[in-house]
Amino acid sequence: MDYRRLGASGLKVPVLSFGAGTFGGAGPLFGHWGTSDVTEARRLIDICLEAGVNLFDTADVYSKGASEQVLGEAIKGRRDKVLISTKIGLPIGDGPNDAGTSRARILKSTEDALARLGTDHIDLLQLHAFDAFTPVEEVLATLDSLVKAGKVRYIGVSNFSGWQVMKSLASADNHGWPRYVANQVYYSLVGRDYEWDLMPLGLDQGLGAMVWSPLGWGRLTGKIRRGQPLPEGSRLHETADFGPPVDDEKLYDIVDALDIVAAETGKTVPQVALNWLTTRPTVSSVIIGARNEEQLRQNLGAVGWSLTADQISRLDKASAVAAPYPHFPYHRQEGFARLNPPVV
Repeated sequence: MDYRRLGASGLKVPVLSFGAGTFGGAGPLFGHWGTSDVTEARRLIDICLEAGVNLFDTADVYSKGASEQVLGEAIKGRRDKVLISTKIGLPIGDGPNDAGTSRARILKSTEDALARLGTDHIDLLQLHAFDAFTPVEEVLATLDSLVKAGKVRYIGVSNFSGWQVMKSLASADNHGWPRYVANQVYYSLVGRDYEWDLMPLGLDQGLGAMVWSPLGWGRLTGKIRRGQPLPEGSRLHETADFGPPVDDEKLYDIVDALDIVAAETGKTVPQVALNWLTTRPTVSSVIIGARNEEQLRQNLGAVGWSLTADQISRLDKASAVAAPYPHFPYHRQEGFARLNPPVV
């Protein structure tokens, strides 16, 4: 397993990490992701650790806290062998303070997460969404207190826009508070929006990307193909509306390109799609999920080998989309290119 620094921090994380959204599955979304109990979760963690995957990502909203609870039970007796990443900030109830990242909410959510996880510290605490109603100074001062208390080691964000990240980083620098070192982002061959603003920001400011839904919300499994109905067992039947939209024809073109590269490498379509992500700038870790041992072992096969430059180029071309303003059309003109060289 390859290990990379998490952004500009000194923490090293595996290039593949495990997403525990499949643990304790409950509700209309997470119930379709997976329903691993403690026994099954412990077995999946065993396999991860054997392969060198020691970072496990979860969130308080995953199955209403059940994911954190199952993860905590499954790592008992080996807390020192794992890194725990969790997220807070999304609504977890109907109360006036059951959403957002106010000081009260951050402190309570962190204590609740620590209790469910059965640990005294969280290695990486990420804000699951930007809270426009709470001043960034209040957010960062609260996170600073948690770091100083030893309850949180590193901090990050998820689903923030570029200006929201930069506003927070500027405030952190101005007050001497800890900086965000991780940005958990949606990124895949069928979703490359991350590249326009957040990737250059990550390079400039030292944020390592932790990639969620690297198989495009389950669309890059190799089972979805042009001219064929959605497979009967696909979770997309129930969860497609929860995820990012995808143009079907573009998806089919990408799968066609993946098929060719998979045949050339002797790997599977999802393994190729995951490996492509590990080659991208700023990517510290790609979060893989698995409902069972077979899926996990398949996903772990995405590393330990390399795509050629030509194969990467073909996948880039098949998945490329027109850049939004102000990146297009000016970025193609010589004068702008001299000032703003592409990062990919």
